[in-house]
Parts: sequence; structure tokens; C-alpha cells
Amino acid sequence: MTVGDLLPFVYALSIGLLIGFERERSHPPEITKIGGSRTFALVAICGALAARLDVLVLVAGLLSVAAFLVLGYRRTSLIDPGTTTEIALFATYLLGALTQQDPVVAVSLGILVTVLLASKARIHGLARSVVSDIEFEDALKFAVIAFVIFPLLPDRSIGPYDAINPHEIWLLVVAFTGISWVGYIAVRILGPRRGVLVTGLAGGFVSASATTAAMGRRAQLGDVDEAVAGALLASVATFVQLEAIMVVASPEIALRLWPACLVGAGVLIGFALLDRRRHRGGGENLNSNETPTLDFVRNGAAEGRSESRDDFNNSRARPFALRSALVLATVLTCALLVGQWAATAFGSSGVFVSAGAAGLADAHAGALASAELFRAGAVGLATSLVAVAVAVSTNTITKVVLGFSTGGRAFGIRLVSGIVPAVAAFVATVGATVVLVGR
Repeated sequence: MTVGDLLPFVYALSIGLLIGFERERSHPPEITKIGGSRTFALVAICGALAARLDVLVLVAGLLSVAAFLVLGYRRTSLIDPGTTTEIALFATYLLGALTQQDPVVAVSLGILVTVLLASKARIHGLARSVVSDIEFEDALKFAVIAFVIFPLLPDRSIGPYDAINPHEIWLLVVAFTGISWVGYIAVRILGPRRGVLVTGLAGGFVSASATTAAMGRRAQLGDVDEAVAGALLASVATFVQLEAIMVVASPEIALRLWPACLVGAGVLIGFALLDRRRHRGGGENLNSNETPTLDFVRNGAAEGRSESRDDFNNSRARPFALRSALVLATVLTCALLVGQWAATAFGSSGVFVSAGAAGLADAHAGALASAELFRAGAVGLATSLVAVAVAVSTNTITKVVLGFSTGGRAFGIRLVSGIVPAVAAFVATVGATVVLVGR
């Protein structure tokens, strides 16, 4: 026998002791438990030994452990009806057996099991107090589009000009909605105390245009100062998402685009702070007349309050909307078809018109279509970059119209004074990049 022969048993012993320590610490001394550290360690070693001897011995040991767990549960169920410890002991036997085949995987899983067991309070708090019903429902929908629908789509070009690849289009939709989720969660963690500025930023990751309209409605209630700053920060999310999605769609474009996105976001933040300081005075407290579209960040904070979840469930905003994903896929598909046709018929000018039209509905759809055309070789890098700038510019028109129509003249003018310079700086930086690319 060599040291290599003994190592699986050492791994099994370590796994058993690790899980056993956690289980022993989780139970008060006065509560009868099915097993402690030594029991878990012995069960893990038995699993490793059974796997070394024969598969029939392994199965017999598995049945014996199961019988032991049933008898033990009957003895302790009146005091502690939970089955977590029993399942953990069963898993320990299997992990001990796995050390004979793949010790690295066995140890990794053992650590993950221990972390899962030790995180009981956090997991229960997350499920009961932090995550709302709508958030959980939307997470399931996102899982369906990412892990059920996406693998089933054909990975080949179809349609006129072979411009449509369902697999690639849906990948971009999944990436975009995933980035929206990340932004939503990141801002959500900050909690509700940061005011409407964080609310606007979080809303921008869901839909910057919708958040602009919501901020406009808020301005009509008299909270113009905070609403303007929130609307400007919602557009910051547009630039962040644009760069992030380009990393997935076309890393080459993303490499050229990040300075423009950084400049645009920086100018927006600067104007938001400047506008806030210039008009400071009212609207600091945000405890009345909440716009429903904005409640999802403020009501969902991890404070362990059931009323937060109830308020959230009455909100119309959602971190993920299936309709938005389908609209993005539709707009992106149409933009690809029109863009490919326009590139063939009219050259670069046709691509710009197509990107601009798509940008009226969604800046990211127009930008993604341009990136896909570049990746397919239909247009050059410079043309694609300009098309992205066109899509962002036309989407700004949509935001401005929404701002004036929902928030009135005062809100609209202040929105324009911040968002137009930011987009102009973005376009100018893209133009400078195009000049450098052309050299």
C-alpha cells in the first residue's frame, strides 16, 4: 500500500469531519441529533472503503446508511422534524465514495455542502424577506429563456441574405437581460436609503426610456429636482449596458467603444450632480406619492420586512420582463434584416438609417444589429461604430419626447440640458475613434 492509496481515505475523513463539525455546531447540546462529527467522519470513510472494495458493497452500504437514517429520524422527529442532517449524512457517504474516483470533485462538493448547510439563516432570510414573489417569478422566466429556449434554437443562418441566426440573436437577448439583472441586483443591494438617484440608476438597467417617463410623472408631482437627476442617471445605465453587451456581441467594437461610453456616462453623472447642486432645496425626502414604476428598488431592500415584499408585489415594475426580451429580439431581427438589405442596396448610409430606426425603439437593439453586421462582414468597423452612435442618438430623441410629454416643460428642458451634452460627447468620442481607426 502506498501513500496514494491512503489519500482517498484522508479526503473522505476531511469531508466527514468538515460536514460533521457544521452539523454539530448547528444543534444546541440539549437536542438529540442523529450524528455528530465522528459519525459523519466514519460514514465518509465507510463510503470510501465500500467504493474501494466492490460496487455491491457500495450499494449494500448505501442501503444500510438509508436504513440507519430512517431509524434515526423516527427517534428524533418529534424533537426536530427537519431532515437536513439526515440528507447531509447520506450525501457524506456518497462523497466519501467519490473520493476513490475523483477526490478533487469530492472535496469541492464537500465544501459546497458545508457552506450550504452553514448558510441556513442567510438563505431563509433571502427567500422570505429579501426576494419578492415577482423577483422570484422573473428569475424563473430568465432561467427558461437562458437554459431552456436558448439551447434549442438552431445555430445557423436563415432567412433573406442569411442575416438571421436564431441562436446568436437569442444569445444577445440572454446577455442583455442578464446584464440588466446584474445591474438591478447590484443597485438593489444598496437598499432603499439612497433615494431616487439609485432608483433611477436601477430603473435604467431595466428600461432607461420607461424610467425617464416614470421620472417625468414624478416631476409632475412636484419633485422635479430629484426626478431630473434620476432620469439622467437612468441614461448612465444605457452606456454601461452598451459597453457590457458589446463585450459579448463584438469584443473588437467594445475595445473601441469603451472611451465613448465612459465619456458619455461621466458627462451624465457630472450634469446630474451639477443640476442637483444648482437646484438644491426641495425634494430631498421621498416618502410620499411614489411612482409605481420606481417602487421595485425602494420596496425590495433586504431589511427583513414583510411589508416591503407586499408593497413590491403591488408594483408594476419588474427586474425582468419577458415582453421586453421578446421586443428586443423582434427589433434586433428586423434591424438585422433591414440593415443587411440596406447595406447591400445603399451601402453605409443604409446601415445608418436602419440603426437609427431601431434606436428609436431601443438603443441597444440598433447597436447590436450594427455589431452583428460587422461580425458577419457586411460592414466595416468604422461604419459599425458610427451606426452605434446613430442608434444612441435617435434613442435620445425618444427619451426627450417622453420627458417633455410626461414631465412637462421644466423637466424636459433640464433633461435636455444634461442628456444632450452627454450624447454629443459620446458621438464626438466615437467620431475621434473612427478617425483613428481609419488611419
